[in-house]
Amino acid sequence: MTNPLIDKFLGRAIRKGRLAITMPSGQVHTLGTPADGFPEVAIRLTDDKVVRDILLDPRLGAGEAYMDGRIVIERGDVMQLVQLLRMNNPWERGGDIKAPTALRRVGNAGKFLATSFNKAASSRRNVAHHYDIGNDLYRLMLDADHMQYSCAYWPREGMTLAEAQAAKLAHIAAKLALKDGQFVLDIGCGWGGMAIYLARHFDVHVTGITLSEEQLALARIRAEEAGVAGRVRFALVDYRDLAAQGARFDRIVSVGMFEHVGRPQFETFFRACANLLEDDGVMLLHTIGRFGSPGSTDAFTSKYIFPGGYIPALSEMLQASETMRLIHTDIETLRLHYAMTLRAWYANCEAHRAEIEALMGERFYRMWTFYLAGATAAFESGGMGNYQIQFARNRHALPITRDYIGEAEQRLAHSPA
Repeated sequence: MTNPLIDKFLGRAIRKGRLAITMPSGQVHTLGTPADGFPEVAIRLTDDKVVRDILLDPRLGAGEAYMDGRIVIERGDVMQLVQLLRMNNPWERGGDIKAPTALRRVGNAGKFLATSFNKAASSRRNVAHHYDIGNDLYRLMLDADHMQYSCAYWPREGMTLAEAQAAKLAHIAAKLALKDGQFVLDIGCGWGGMAIYLARHFDVHVTGITLSEEQLALARIRAEEAGVAGRVRFALVDYRDLAAQGARFDRIVSVGMFEHVGRPQFETFFRACANLLEDDGVMLLHTIGRFGSPGSTDAFTSKYIFPGGYIPALSEMLQASETMRLIHTDIETLRLHYAMTLRAWYANCEAHRAEIEALMGERFYRMWTFYLAGATAAFESGGMGNYQIQFARNRHALPITRDYIGEAEQRLAHSPA
């Protein structure tokens, strides 16, 4: 018996590894061939509408069916299921590069325009959707020391999540080339981890801004507990409003915030940053980015995870920033670091499943782990990575070689936490 889900999508998509699908009728389809490194997974569909929903929108349909318990994983887990699908169609699949058809160009352009807006009026609502769901969830998932909800840095094997996040903070701090007495702005400060780290390791004054009330409250508590409240302040303010007030800073850092800006606001963001920087100022932007050309956010992520979010291509960030006379003084691509980070978060969620379900419910837990699994697959096999872009307004603002970065990291590695 033929089935459109099997024939159109999965039959051709799964060649290595194995997926067994039990249909609502009891019929079992087994796809793929066992292969080293590829998972073997078995799922069961509880009703006939699952097939229709996946055919209409594969990621949203599959995500909602899994959230609702209509896709039941009987062998393996959701991480392995998503990994199996993505590994069979990796971004680095090789072969000839063909020009997209005219129809595909039009379709991509339509999705791009429809999903990339993020005006100031909606930014706070979008941020609250993701970050104001409660600090308790993030305490269970993130590293306890710094509560970093962004890509960690894994310079050596065998590191813990906490060690990798501390290494990330040191890596970024080194690129800021900080000097005593400077004023630093942290755009999208989260729970204050970066701001607190800088104040503890350098004689600087840090202002952290966020649009999340939950993050703001906890960041202030954490600064007090760390003993740096006298040199760190946090505020609930939009970067656009801060720039309009005429504030100026020697250094700007922004980690994991640019994904929320929205493409039509890219030039606005970089103009604000240029105006917030002193003439000899330096900025470090750390963001998720796309390999290759611009794209669009999938429906599941837009609906459930990051409404208003948009993952930029490197070309989009460079084009928007160069019009503001910001010099790209250093660009680093972190290719696999976020995949390792996401796997650590997923493991924490698995370890605290009962607590998360008690806080948020079973459906939320399935939604959240589907999100983490999909993101992991995108960074392991898809077209996602992380960029760290260093900017300066003056070509003389930084040393002319990169040696200072490694030297500063070594000093930080041997300094008290």
